[in-house]
Amino acid sequence: MLNLLRPAALVLAAAVALTGCGADVTSQADGKDRTSEDDRHYPVTVENCGEKKTYDKAPQRVVTNDTGITEIMFALGLEDHMAGYVMPDDKGDMTSVPWKDGYKKTKWLSKERINKELVLDARADLVFAGWNYGFNEGEGFTPAELERVGIDSYLLSESCRNGQGKARGVMPPLEALYTDLRNLGEIFDVEDRADTLITSFRKEVADARAKAAEGGDRLRVFLYDDGKDKPLTSGAYAGPHDIITKAGGDHIMKDLKDSWTTVGWETVVDRDPEVIVINNYGDTGADEKRRFLKSYKPLAGVSAIRNDRIVVLDYVDLVESPRNPAAISSLAEDLRKFAR
Repeated sequence: MLNLLRPAALVLAAAVALTGCGADVTSQADGKDRTSEDDRHYPVTVENCGEKKTYDKAPQRVVTNDTGITEIMFALGLEDHMAGYVMPDDKGDMTSVPWKDGYKKTKWLSKERINKELVLDARADLVFAGWNYGFNEGEGFTPAELERVGIDSYLLSESCRNGQGKARGVMPPLEALYTDLRNLGEIFDVEDRADTLITSFRKEVADARAKAAEGGDRLRVFLYDDGKDKPLTSGAYAGPHDIITKAGGDHIMKDLKDSWTTVGWETVVDRDPEVIVINNYGDTGADEKRRFLKSYKPLAGVSAIRNDRIVVLDYVDLVESPRNPAAISSLAEDLRKFAR
């Protein structure tokens, strides 16, 4: 759009002409004229983790926590609405995704834990995080605490608590992603972008499922996040559940009504996974995790270890993020290869 300088008289004449045609003109602080048609979108109300929240306008200084959450904003093209993001630097490749330019346009506020002082310094008007994705009562960083200082919150739907203590998960993992895309599309008045993403993601998932094994041909899959005494894994409400099942695998921890949680090694051995997916992140990288799994004597008889069927996916592939559909396609290829 050309940015032409016009005499004040012409601007006034144009405004009068538009008003006469029935269109209201609002003068904006940035010098642009905007008709009330743009304003009619607000207020909007969305439901987030069981709570209805109303927005009178789009937030302008969002602070996000963690990679998947940040990339949801980037995938929707909302960098201009962000004050910055918080994440460590161990979360995998950030240069090959379609929205990689978001990292160049947005300030990396911290590689440490998000906290109230940080978001106050950033003059945030909304924090997009989740339970155990930044929000944590033990550290005094919660939506309620932010509300007390005038900062709104949006919770990652994968992290919604389900009323069973601090257990998380109220909907299937992919539906959590689509829910957040739809909600944020409403909040930021970019519904068309959200709909386009959801449509493309659904197609990618459908294409992967069309080639995937079914019924008794599905390989049993275990997600290994970390831990030696007890493995941290994913239940029915974390991203890996849908990634595994849509890729044609049988998720052996599908009966756990939680998102990310620990189990006993005895349970893993008893369910005899034929494939293990390693979550690659943190100080203990995928190679070290692989060495541990292959050397841990209780696992020696497990099919995945005996047949060396171990797959590695990055952290951001597995938590709720716009990378989930591509992770399904990637894992589906691996599972087809193992099944031959």
